[in-house]
Amino acid sequence: MEPLSGIKIGGSSVSLAERVLRGDVRATGRLISLIENAPEEAEQELRALHAYTGNAHVVGITGSPGIGKSTLTDRLAKRWRKEGFQVGIIAVDPNSPFSGGALLGDRVRMQDLATDPGVFIRSMGARGRLGGLARATHNAIRVLDAAGKGVIFVETVGVGQSEVDIVRTADTVVVGLVPGMGDDIQTIKAGILEIADVFAINKADRPDANRLVIELQMALGTSGNADTGASARTEGRWIPPIEQTIASTGEGTGALRKAIADHWEHLQRSGELETRRRARYEAELQSVVEDHWRKRFFEYWQQRGHWEQVVEQLLRKEIDPFTAAQQLLSPFLDSEIGG
Repeated sequence: MEPLSGIKIGGSSVSLAERVLRGDVRATGRLISLIENAPEEAEQELRALHAYTGNAHVVGITGSPGIGKSTLTDRLAKRWRKEGFQVGIIAVDPNSPFSGGALLGDRVRMQDLATDPGVFIRSMGARGRLGGLARATHNAIRVLDAAGKGVIFVETVGVGQSEVDIVRTADTVVVGLVPGMGDDIQTIKAGILEIADVFAINKADRPDANRLVIELQMALGTSGNADTGASARTEGRWIPPIEQTIASTGEGTGALRKAIADHWEHLQRSGELETRRRARYEAELQSVVEDHWRKRFFEYWQQRGHWEQVVEQLLRKEIDPFTAAQQLLSPFLDSEIGG
């Protein structure tokens, strides 16, 4: 069986990372699988790829279930492909409550793109994670970026207001809404409204589409702007444009593609792209450090059987959670445990 970390070619071992950089589709898929199923084994490959990342425009497509995110993603990807871009798509799907596997419907809905050699589609199970993204999504983006994908779409699972993880992942966040589905401004403004860089009112041939546009304009303070699709800026500040689309026919997706491209240009010109990515790396570093110490912490105490003892003490009210936590952390804080 071929090892996951590399294969023999002409008598020499070629790592997965090297094959990914060469645009090897099979290696790309294999490394993403490794990231999902054995993340610690993937770390060496990801270290090698890091210097080759940061070139792709990462576009998040988010919104409540039923708004047509997959169809929007499909139409947008085709437009970028017509312009010669290599495209990556990560579709985060819900997991089966029975098998735990992902309900990978997006591959079915994007059959045309699946046969395009310039498009890499990967469905990933959210595995119960709130925020609409799979745990491995960040690293999968890194792999597709290093593989030469110029634009990477991340379609979230669609869980409503908790779907804010995407703002820590994407350069441009497209929030999709549909008239008549309860997506009124009072419902969404506490969460998902604030993360949008571009709004897409899909199924705009439905009644009340114009009312939804007006509500959004009022919420954004742009009700005086007749051109809802304009990439409005006020003193250098980006104001999310509102595009109306009918993704099933492709109507309006050209204007949506332009709004996304305009936002990318704005990020680069204003310096906000570096600011966003700096915050993203800081959050990722914090997450990696936390994961490392959490794993080390629990392994240390569980190997000694002390964790269960403390839980029993809590049940018997012999100790409180705060004192227990302080006692468990003290060896780490006092540097009594070697590397």
